[in-house]
Amino acid sequence: MTRFFLLLGLLATLAACGKQPDDGPVAVSVIGDGLPALANPDRRALTPAEAVLVGATAQGLVRFDASGQIEPGLAIRWAVSDDGIYYDFRTAEESPINAEQTARAFRAAMAPTSRNALKFLFGAVAEVVAVTPEVVEFRLRAPRPNMLQLLAQPELALFDKQRNGTGPFRVLERAGGMLLLDPVADADTADLDEAERERRQVRLRGEPAAVAVARFEAGATALVLGGSFADLLIARAANLPANALRFDPALGLFGLEIASVEGFAGTAENRRALSMAIDREAIVAAFGGAPGWRVAETLVPDPLADLPAPAPPDFIATNLAIRRALARETVANWVAREGAPPRVRVAMPGGAGGRLLFGLLQLDWRSVGIEAEEVAPGAEADLRLVDAVAPIDGASWYLRQFTCERQPACSADADAQLAAARNAETPAERARLLAAADARFAQITPFIPIATPLRWSLVAQRLAGFQSNPRAIHPLNHLRRPTR
Repeated sequence: MTRFFLLLGLLATLAACGKQPDDGPVAVSVIGDGLPALANPDRRALTPAEAVLVGATAQGLVRFDASGQIEPGLAIRWAVSDDGIYYDFRTAEESPINAEQTARAFRAAMAPTSRNALKFLFGAVAEVVAVTPEVVEFRLRAPRPNMLQLLAQPELALFDKQRNGTGPFRVLERAGGMLLLDPVADADTADLDEAERERRQVRLRGEPAAVAVARFEAGATALVLGGSFADLLIARAANLPANALRFDPALGLFGLEIASVEGFAGTAENRRALSMAIDREAIVAAFGGAPGWRVAETLVPDPLADLPAPAPPDFIATNLAIRRALARETVANWVAREGAPPRVRVAMPGGAGGRLLFGLLQLDWRSVGIEAEEVAPGAEADLRLVDAVAPIDGASWYLRQFTCERQPACSADADAQLAAARNAETPAERARLLAAADARFAQITPFIPIATPLRWSLVAQRLAGFQSNPRAIHPLNHLRRPTR
């Protein structure tokens, strides 16, 4: 109750500040803890707020536009060979980073010591070389149609020698818990008058979801980014203008990975029982039936170009009552062997959304004789929630999450098929190998899918350039339409 009154007080304070004018910088809140930093993606995974800041101030060779399509970044143009093996990118002569620096940056991101979250997707890249001072070339072992989507991710942004960003914004000042982002000087911004330059600026902050939503409701911020299932209930409880709450049609992984194979979740049969007991439709409905949020029962979504028919679990054609009856049989066999009901520890994020999701899962599993205990995200667990948007429209991202190098519940056969797929000479052969790995995963259940990832934003009506998109990435330079 105390927290409720504190939030009301904050809301009143923000309202007293008055609504933000449309002719100054855009105020943007990203859900997270504290002021985002310009972190190095090769050293650790980026937080959502850091990804927004890196994407705004350190573009890659290419980047995403408001709709999630590819547009030029540092590269002014590019060409792909007819066989899809060579990607050549040309940067401008005045670019802050030359081709050799670019090649060196990508070699660092792919290095064995790199902790870049996308490193494992570069297995098909044989080398990255500077052809001329302005041209960098990626030489692949096999074609990768999703290469541009990969290169546009914030994790592959480019920095100059001093680790300064390369635009489209630069950090002008840090004050009052905010970062003021100013457009970098280029041909498009060289002759802006003061009013138009201020209009293109962004005031960026990171803060908890409740504060960000209260600030938006009071009119003190124009955009809230980084919303997920964990904090959707906070947004739904607010008094928001019509059409302010926007959802992205994102694809990716939302479900439970196997964190330990020591207990009940240690066998494929038991993991299958855990999956069969879940009422996925009830979970989606409990969060208010967010538009575009739908249940998932396969590891890879349907369809993708390189895997048009993902392997379904063997129970997909049966209804929930039959599934739960089958799960009870599996649990009864466990009790007969072990002498006690099975228990699973589930690592979940905090907040209202995490509590609601765990409560629903707990009831589902209790209905078949499985007891569940909620633990913190970093604690020892049997199951761990995964909530991630796919960076590319390719099956490899999904499947390679569950190799033996990354997960305890895995298959050496699937690993071998994924390794062979990296060097497949034709798309048809690669699709065959990916399908074989996917089928093996459907047998051993290294992941229990629940739904597609849920991503939401709060958007002021005046931000006419904002668009929902499958990448759930919203470039800060595309929020407003230029006045000239």
